[in-house]
Amino acid sequence: MTRFSIISLPPQEKDHTDPGREDDTEALIRHYFSLKYDLGTLYEQWSESDANFKKKAPRFTGIRILSQDAWETLLSFICSSNNNISRISKMVHNLCVHYGPLVGQIGDEAFHDFPSPQALAGKKVEARLRELGFGYRAKYIADTAMMVSMKQPEGWLESLSNPENPRWAPGSVATRDKPITYKQAHEELLLLSGVGPKVADCVCLMGLGWSEAVPVDTHVWQIAQRDYRFGKTKTKTFSKAMYDSVGDHFRQIWGPQAGWAQSVLFTANLKSFSEQAAAKPETTEIAIEVKEEVIEESSLITRKRRTTTISEQIKVGNNESSDKKLTIRKKRKTRR
Repeated sequence: MTRFSIISLPPQEKDHTDPGREDDTEALIRHYFSLKYDLGTLYEQWSESDANFKKKAPRFTGIRILSQDAWETLLSFICSSNNNISRISKMVHNLCVHYGPLVGQIGDEAFHDFPSPQALAGKKVEARLRELGFGYRAKYIADTAMMVSMKQPEGWLESLSNPENPRWAPGSVATRDKPITYKQAHEELLLLSGVGPKVADCVCLMGLGWSEAVPVDTHVWQIAQRDYRFGKTKTKTFSKAMYDSVGDHFRQIWGPQAGWAQSVLFTANLKSFSEQAAAKPETTEIAIEVKEEVIEESSLITRKRRTTTISEQIKVGNNESSDKKLTIRKKRKTRR
């Protein structure tokens, strides 16, 4: 689990490369890490409305939902289908290297931005992605890029963003007759190739600013059944109607930031993190011994050699016991 310590940043300064432009680095960081929300207050609200959250959340503080680019989020979660983090990261890296514009170079390493929908809409993209190890996801990516860049109006994906939680870089956004809602954004994303209910909710939550979106996968379904007595079947697969009912149930409990609260319990349910949180610190005692020896020498100086062993108790953050002995030797010179 990644945690972030937020430090006070210096006041904004002028960008020396452009005298007329202010440095927006702090604003970008605050947006990306969703720092406009008071995390302590949110945890208190969720704990007041949910005893299970109150029990588990104290071990998993500091979890934030990132505000990411919608297009990058969309393709990243298409890559995540039946995949692991290492392979997903490799796929995203390959998309950037082979189709993204060059940003710069440090030494021998080149850095590329994430490719645009237009860059991935070519006829040979699917075949090339298969060569790079994308498997069946190659077709999903190529088809989605084609739909976003050629079959939808310009700015369509951005128009699905939550108007109350605007994205970082305003650009071309398709106009709508009525304000978009979370449910509408979710349903429109399902029109894309390779996008099911869970991927649609991941994009809504992390790329479009819909904090009430609750992605439901096998982990969340287990949580719903085990901790909230939701449903009677133990099957790992469930219908769209059941998927929606789980999300609605959690939205009723946690409110407009339900997706964020869900991410805390999702983390707590992962084996690696739950074992880490369950580990109790142990106390290891270090012994103390103090010895003094007086050594007579032919000179008029008497040397005292003092050997000091310091004993104290320390807490170790694992279950391994150990016996440690720390010896510090000091020499002092004194005159008779």
